[in-house]
Amino acid sequence: MEIGVQLDADRTGAEELVALARAAEDHGIGIAVVTGRRHADAWAVATWITGVTERIRVGVAPRSEPYDPFDADSAVPAVVEKAAATLAALAPDRTLPPGARWTLVDADVEAIRAASGTSILVAPVRDAEDIARIAPPAAAPGPAAPAGHRRRSALVLAQRVPGIDYDAVPASLADRAVEPGDPEHAGVASTYLRGGAPGLVLRPGTVSEVADAVAFARDHPHVPLGIRSAGHGISGRSTNRGGLVISVGSMDGLEVLDEDRRLVRVGPGRTWKRVAESLDPYGWAIGSGDYGGVGVGGLATAGGIGLLSRKHGLTIDRLRAVELVLADGTPVRASGTENPDLFWAVRGAGANFGIATAFEFETSVVGQVGWAQLTLVSTDIEQSLHRYGQLAGEAPRDTTVFFVTGRQRDGVWIVSLYAVVDDPDPDVVVDRLTPFLDLGRPVRQQAVLTPYSGVMGNAADVGPEGQRGFGQPVSRSAFVPELTRGFARDAAELLGTGLVYFFELRAMGGAISDVSPDETAFSHRSPRFQATAMSSSDDLLTAEWDRLRPHFDGLYLSFETDRRPERLNDAFPPDVLERLRRLKARYDPDNLFRDNFNIPPAPIAAGTDAASLTEDAA
Repeated sequence: MEIGVQLDADRTGAEELVALARAAEDHGIGIAVVTGRRHADAWAVATWITGVTERIRVGVAPRSEPYDPFDADSAVPAVVEKAAATLAALAPDRTLPPGARWTLVDADVEAIRAASGTSILVAPVRDAEDIARIAPPAAAPGPAAPAGHRRRSALVLAQRVPGIDYDAVPASLADRAVEPGDPEHAGVASTYLRGGAPGLVLRPGTVSEVADAVAFARDHPHVPLGIRSAGHGISGRSTNRGGLVISVGSMDGLEVLDEDRRLVRVGPGRTWKRVAESLDPYGWAIGSGDYGGVGVGGLATAGGIGLLSRKHGLTIDRLRAVELVLADGTPVRASGTENPDLFWAVRGAGANFGIATAFEFETSVVGQVGWAQLTLVSTDIEQSLHRYGQLAGEAPRDTTVFFVTGRQRDGVWIVSLYAVVDDPDPDVVVDRLTPFLDLGRPVRQQAVLTPYSGVMGNAADVGPEGQRGFGQPVSRSAFVPELTRGFARDAAELLGTGLVYFFELRAMGGAISDVSPDETAFSHRSPRFQATAMSSSDDLLTAEWDRLRPHFDGLYLSFETDRRPERLNDAFPPDVLERLRRLKARYDPDNLFRDNFNIPPAPIAAGTDAASLTEDAA
């Protein structure tokens, strides 16, 4: 039970209300609810209270009457929303949640005791004597928490999501578990691009704790499950609403295992920015996308098309072993010689097979590289796209250039080129990049020689406030075998609609194509480019993107948000998908890991042992 005070702005002046709130806080009362016919006055008082108190949580009671535009005292919805947002910004950890509910009782000990079965009680107070009367029951301890769990207030407990057995959280995870009412929840709710409100976030720090988290998830098969490393992914469901998130962000170590072999062990929660910084002293690097804020776990189980890929291959091509916790809680190691079928599957479809707890990579020798960011203006985006395809596709494999544009502005397109030349000679860098200036009129050029950490250093560090993504990103992805005139024309038409605010082409080929399509579940080794388009309209983007499908050969799941089952048929060729489904039936027959482009387990014939569904049976 939690007891709060009701402060009526219609009966008492603002200064007196603030004084009452301070007195309530001094007596250990944890909630102050401000009421009043004039909503603006009530919000002003609530804001004032948060400024002069330290702990008490503050809210404004909602008006029950609908908005009346002819009533000067009626609450304008937009004004109320703005006032609530302002108060939440000023005191994010001390504002009552929008859904908070309470029972109003008299400021009387007996009345409070009679209503003690209600979790949150609010008593109207007019003076210090009222506060003194309700202080003793307010100070009474609440119900004891289960062993190993921290005690939470009634207000926090009232925000728990039905269907999640919070008291059953394993003791090993309980102290760092985050519930919707906890102050830390805002820092773990959202990801880089996606807003969320998970019902529970578990934050294991060891393999055994990951196994405990997986066991808890198995006991809640009806609850959405997200797995998070650093929380950057566009396609992934590393957050949700009302579900469970298992975050391995604290498992972020890096260890050099064998300096002669350039072998390192990396935790899934480490960002690629930090990986690059750690490898710099050795003159090593691991190719890792184009943004340093991405976590190792997501990229190293999906593919990893990056700015070193044409020279050194995909991120998964440098992977030599991975350690996972399977759906049944078993920790396993997969490599070319240990569970090789699982090792094949993880490199391209890892989100479906377990939670990775460590990766072993053979790093590449990478010294100073040319790192360029070029901005050009194009009046003919079709020609710019086609010319980019020619230059990027024919460039030496030490040169990788990404092409980014968006909506037309005043009749022109802004084109940004992001390029790495893996050569320390500035003359070579200039020679490689100069042809790309033909794509438009150059307006800004920045090119430096830097260690690879200088390329990955483009990411801001995420502090305790966490990611602040919102909404639901809408993205489409595809592999493009060749950037033909026809593709350039149709892509230019798409850009001309104004529907797409972000359009990117990543150059592939080179070392990516050196690997056999059969070696990993990521089997799209021959396309020369990977395309991504982002929009605010899912339906409209789907319709326009479908017009381009004749130019495509598969898709890259990391940049796709369309989770219709048929998208799996684009991501994986039929034989690859069938093999993955058979392996899914072996390693996750109950489909626990299902929320990130789910590969459903293949049906198991009666009398068949799931353990026999190996790569040889596929």
